[in-house]
Amino acid sequence: MISASQVKELREATGAGMMDCKKALVETNGNFDEAVTWLREKGIMKAAKKESRIAAEGMCKISICGNKAVVFEVNSETDFVAKNEKFQTLVEKIGQAILNSNAKTDEEALELVTPEGTVKDLIINATATIGEKISLRRVNVVEKNDSQVFGAYSHMGGKIVALSILEGQNAEVAKDVCMHVAAMSPKFLDKTKVDSDFLAKESEILKQEAINAGEFNGKPDAIIDKIMIGKVNKMLKGICLVDQEFVKNPDLTVGQYVANNHSTIVSYIRLEVGEGIEKRKDDFVAEVMAAVK
Repeated sequence: MISASQVKELREATGAGMMDCKKALVETNGNFDEAVTWLREKGIMKAAKKESRIAAEGMCKISICGNKAVVFEVNSETDFVAKNEKFQTLVEKIGQAILNSNAKTDEEALELVTPEGTVKDLIINATATIGEKISLRRVNVVEKNDSQVFGAYSHMGGKIVALSILEGQNAEVAKDVCMHVAAMSPKFLDKTKVDSDFLAKESEILKQEAINAGEFNGKPDAIIDKIMIGKVNKMLKGICLVDQEFVKNPDLTVGQYVANNHSTIVSYIRLEVGEGIEKRKDDFVAEVMAAVK
């Protein structure tokens, strides 16, 4: 009989998944050293060691069921693997596991139990099979009510995804909003949602740019204040979703387009693969020189 403490000890020593550790111990009649060897032979320990590598490719995914949606990202080391059927199947399984749970965060999602082990186990096993580091991040769980509608859009096989919630029942308008969000990457829904620290920092940058360009030379403070108000408003128009020119009809703002269709935007999410990850910069010449020494 394999105990939980044996599985825990092997998992801590190898970094392999819980189910793999249990199977290794069963196959080796509880012998710790033989279990480690079994994991090595199966390539599972090799997968665990890939954790230190950088995974900045992959795909983003939207999974929807009824009034609940999950938007998340699964990363791989190369774009080639992201197109792999096994990788895409893994992403689907992760999305379904989160949808069928109460998980709200990356950490909670990793601990979800599936018929094949935890989500973390699925990722470790996929890493062993596919041969690249795979990781889950940026899990977003959102819910709407019956008077609202989801819009969803995926660009280039999940390189960019966008989800919107609109008050109203026009799914086509909600999708149009998502297409705009994917293309224009607004930072905020509207002016009321703009972060105060962000606004202060950007205003100071605009002010310094104007000073360096000599725009304030000889002008009284009252005029300078008006110039700054105009600059800030122009900047906000460019980064707030409802004030941006609608990509499908620049004669309208996104807010006007939605209002014309008897809807309002409640919220949106946009994910792009690899955002916030410092990608490795390989020095090909250095690698070649090192190889010939």
